[in-house]
Amino acid sequence: MSPTEAAPRADDWRVATDEAFDLAEGPVWDPIRERLLWVDIRRGAVLVGELHDDGSISIDERVQTPGMVGAVAVSQAGDWILAGERGILTRRSGVLTPGPTILADDSGRRLNDAKVDPAGRFVVGTLKIDESPTTVERLVVVQPDGRLDELDDDLSLSNGLGWSPDGSTLYSIDTVPRLVYARDYDAATGSAGPRRVVLALDEGLNPDGMCVDVDGQLWIALWGRGEVRRYTPDGVLTRTIAVPSPHTTCVTFAGPALSTMVITTATKDLTDGDLARFPLAGRLFTIDAGVRGLPPAWWSGLPRTVPAS
Repeated sequence: MSPTEAAPRADDWRVATDEAFDLAEGPVWDPIRERLLWVDIRRGAVLVGELHDDGSISIDERVQTPGMVGAVAVSQAGDWILAGERGILTRRSGVLTPGPTILADDSGRRLNDAKVDPAGRFVVGTLKIDESPTTVERLVVVQPDGRLDELDDDLSLSNGLGWSPDGSTLYSIDTVPRLVYARDYDAATGSAGPRRVVLALDEGLNPDGMCVDVDGQLWIALWGRGEVRRYTPDGVLTRTIAVPSPHTTCVTFAGPALSTMVITTATKDLTDGDLARFPLAGRLFTIDAGVRGLPPAWWSGLPRTVPAS
């Protein structure tokens, strides 16, 4: 797809990082350690940064994983769970340890976007690495004991996730058909009801990552568009924020008051001409969006040794 020319107002956004990333994704705020974490998927890197008062983000730590990495989440103790290339990884005391395997090595697929549910379970989706057509992608719940429970097995490209403020609704994105789903969700048990379409986007609007704010509205990054759009839970567009990087990938809220919006972007698939038109492509951006995000859920943990499944 060709990137769409963005027309942001310069006072809406701040360039947060000096570094441009190939495929930055999955920003998550750690309020205890006051750090922002995100991934650079194809480079297999997890970045840890400090959010400054001026909206800039300095990188304090860079952790390399064995392959690609789709997402990261944090426990209250500061341990990490990662969506590795084919399975789960955990990081405790600086040591990466394999967890449950989700995809076969020869599947040609990888883990993608993931988030922690309100009770601390890790919910993760899959995609085809070469982006060829498929309808077998999965959305899986990693239980605290390492068990894998499947929510979906018929997706095209599992992507952004979010929960309503009361935790009773799970939102999920399937990028290729440009659909946003909702389903009833019981955080106490992790059981979910049948999914329903709450938003079907027009051609050219490719939903990627997302988050939910305190008002229960959905913020969705649109790949190829250079935009993050805010929708009501029943799919009404209420706001659009544009940044000068066409491949917007995900969005979250960070800072002590959860009032700073962080937008990740990518240089993946951009030509030399695109990069000349969009010299800030691949950076992280911060914005005072005038609304607060939901407190991030903590990962509840896994046994220290989980056999591959």
